[in-house]
Amino acid sequence: MLEKNQQQQLKNRYFFGLGTLGRDASYTMVSMYLMFYLTDILNVSTKMMGLVTMAFMVTRIFDAVNDPFMGIIVDNTKSSFGKFKPWIFFGSIAASLFTVLLFTDFHLSGTAFLVTFLLIYLLWEISYTANDIAFWGMLPALSQDQKERERIGGVARICANIGMFAMVVGIVPLTNFIGEKVGSMVKAYQILALIAVAVMLFFQMLMLSQVKEKTLAPQQKATHVKDMVEVIFKNDQLLWITISMTLFMIGYTTTTSFGLYYFKYIFGNESMYAIFALVLGVSQITSLVAFPHLSNHFSRKKLYLIATILVVVGYLLFFLAPTNTMIFIGLAGVLIFVGQAAIQLMMLMFITDTVEYGQWKFGRRNESVTLSLQAFINKLGAAVASGIVGLTLIISGMKEANSALEMTPQGIIIFKFFMMILPLICILLGYVVYHFKYKIDAKYYQELVEKIKERESHAE
Repeated sequence: MLEKNQQQQLKNRYFFGLGTLGRDASYTMVSMYLMFYLTDILNVSTKMMGLVTMAFMVTRIFDAVNDPFMGIIVDNTKSSFGKFKPWIFFGSIAASLFTVLLFTDFHLSGTAFLVTFLLIYLLWEISYTANDIAFWGMLPALSQDQKERERIGGVARICANIGMFAMVVGIVPLTNFIGEKVGSMVKAYQILALIAVAVMLFFQMLMLSQVKEKTLAPQQKATHVKDMVEVIFKNDQLLWITISMTLFMIGYTTTTSFGLYYFKYIFGNESMYAIFALVLGVSQITSLVAFPHLSNHFSRKKLYLIATILVVVGYLLFFLAPTNTMIFIGLAGVLIFVGQAAIQLMMLMFITDTVEYGQWKFGRRNESVTLSLQAFINKLGAAVASGIVGLTLIISGMKEANSALEMTPQGIIIFKFFMMILPLICILLGYVVYHFKYKIDAKYYQELVEKIKERESHAE
């Protein structure tokens, strides 16, 4: 029996991670390159871009606020497949369909374009939310051991980053190659979207067939809206880490969303973006591989401090680096993304550990509602980032420029401020909130688990 449990533990660790591969590739295509597709492939007007930017912010904030409600639905689900798998399955199918439709040119303009685009985008957000909340909500149900959670989360982040950077590195050369073959860059983006969702569906189905959740709490009553409010707003540790990580993600997502624009309009060589992204991808994955070994020697608090220092140095170097010197830009990127990878993994672990904190405090276990805050963080970060990017493209003059030669010195300074300095301020504020407000360390977490077990044994 023990050997069988160990085999299932290994399956959970690796197949859960594999489930993120195509999923994060397709998400990256939407979250990072849909704006570029609209501005530089479909060439929408400046006026329409302003409307789309505002609509992006509104729909993303609306979707982020909806995440905890999706968490309630998942937590209340009872089926022979468990409470997570049905939503992962149906969410992945629907999200795949709407991803392809987002990169489909319906040859519309004006109000018809705006309404059609926003409807498809909203449906994509709803379906992806169903998948996302259920997927990450499953993580706390796979193990209650902090180190095993780090291993599962580490593999998941590594696979997610492989998927993400496969898209980041490949989007320019692949769309150029496909575009040449089919004679249309618009069609090239649609074909790439089809490839991404096919990979997503394959690995999601593989994960669903191999991963098994554990029952870590006795049968409990259905979760209602008032319970959700309690889980979020009275779980002080969840609330503080959500504020901290939202600030971090606003900064990080803003910078990455500017990446392709930077190499096209500031660096002046769009093809270097793929090489830059490859270096960053290797840096992130190396950081994630090293994390479990470093966590054996350093506390998470110390690792977070070290990672933040790397990010700060990287941002300052990035801002001061000559815009035509790849060595300094590359070094800055490595420092930022090595630190960022460690912080994002710790973010996942911090939120996951608040499940037990909430269970101890309220006497109920809500994995999906709690982990929905990770999706909330990512989406709110993306919403604010999309607004910053859209506004910057307009006020810097980049939307009207055709190349780096047409950017004014003032426009370049504006662009670099919003890409580098503003994000750095957000990241530093996020660290300050974490440092002074989050208190769940390894010792305190173990005490929580023991108290929960003791209370449940008395209840029996």
